[in-house]
Amino acid sequence: MAHKDIWILFFTRSLRLFFYGFLSVILALYLSEIGLSAGLIGLLFTFTLAGDAAITLWLTTSADTFGRKRTLLIGALLMMFAGVVFIITDNLLILIAAAIIGVLSPSGNEIGPFLSVEQAAFTQLLPDTQRTRAFAWYNLAGSFSTALGALTSGGLAQVLIAKGLDQVAAYRIVLLGYAMGGFILFALFLLLSKEIELKPSAESRSAPRLLGLHRSRATVFQLAGLFALDAFAGGLVIQSMLSYWFHIKYGLPAGVLGSIFFGANILAGISALLAVRLARQIGLIRTMVFTHIPSNFLLMLVPLMPGLSLAIIVLLLRYSISQMDVPTRQSYTMAVVAPDERSAASGVTTIARSIGAVFSPALSGLFLTSALLFNLPFFLAGGLKIAYDLLLYRKFVTLKPPEEASV
Repeated sequence: MAHKDIWILFFTRSLRLFFYGFLSVILALYLSEIGLSAGLIGLLFTFTLAGDAAITLWLTTSADTFGRKRTLLIGALLMMFAGVVFIITDNLLILIAAAIIGVLSPSGNEIGPFLSVEQAAFTQLLPDTQRTRAFAWYNLAGSFSTALGALTSGGLAQVLIAKGLDQVAAYRIVLLGYAMGGFILFALFLLLSKEIELKPSAESRSAPRLLGLHRSRATVFQLAGLFALDAFAGGLVIQSMLSYWFHIKYGLPAGVLGSIFFGANILAGISALLAVRLARQIGLIRTMVFTHIPSNFLLMLVPLMPGLSLAIIVLLLRYSISQMDVPTRQSYTMAVVAPDERSAASGVTTIARSIGAVFSPALSGLFLTSALLFNLPFFLAGGLKIAYDLLLYRKFVTLKPPEEASV
């Protein structure tokens, strides 16, 4: 039964990230076509991330008592809700409300309660020695799916426009696909068994909690603060804004943008898988830091390239090592907390990342409206991410997960 649950969780992760990537390439373009400026687009994305932080914090910190399966089902419904509202209206206030309440991914990355609950379930179903490897494949599947979604979205939009649809109508068809994705996820989550649910001990029931945490509270809060800094930096260069930057600077259409981010996400997925072998040699924290720093130097080089081809090459090089910290970060967080804190720990750290990224898209949108500051998001993001890496290494290099305890 547990084997079935693992495969369902891998498949729902892949499907979800496909639809996130499917949406991310055209979302900023769609909002621009219905009359929103770059500043308003950034503001809307900020409200999206803020709403996600609040809803996800509420759902994930109570998931182990409320039920992990129920939490996943609610997330799927909220995804479907957001897609439908964005199709039927162009009213800014209604869009903001839907962005706050619903699950909508402007970045192509994870959003909503799904990741936290799935990580806790995986860690419960698998032994410590397989945890990082499972998370790597989990992220590889997600990255490939995001890439395929981006490619499909850009290509579909371009074909529909070529057949005579106006851009708004073409982009709304993509949004319809996103809403349908939420419905499909809901149906698949219904197939999960009770094996993914927490089996609490008498000690865990009686432990005083804050946001679902007890023994590991200090560790989780420290990790959360650092992850928030990393996410703030990453929010300056989310995929939708990178797509918009290339569109404005080089005039690239949706189809070409989709192809670029297809390749980028394929490389990102492979990098996540390569992290497993490196982590076995040097440990989870060192893998996170030693691969993340060069990735961010490459990010800062993108706007300095003299032409489109070189800018794309450097961006792809950056993506080729950019995700090596992701499965290692997820595995590390699950490893250093108590079993009955895993959903909450993942939820709190994930929410910290969402909160950290709340203001970044709005700030990035303002930069993109200025010729003088047009390239600043790359430099600011890269510099802050390097600061995060150094702080993480200093604080946590000596706190080892169980599989590294004897190393």
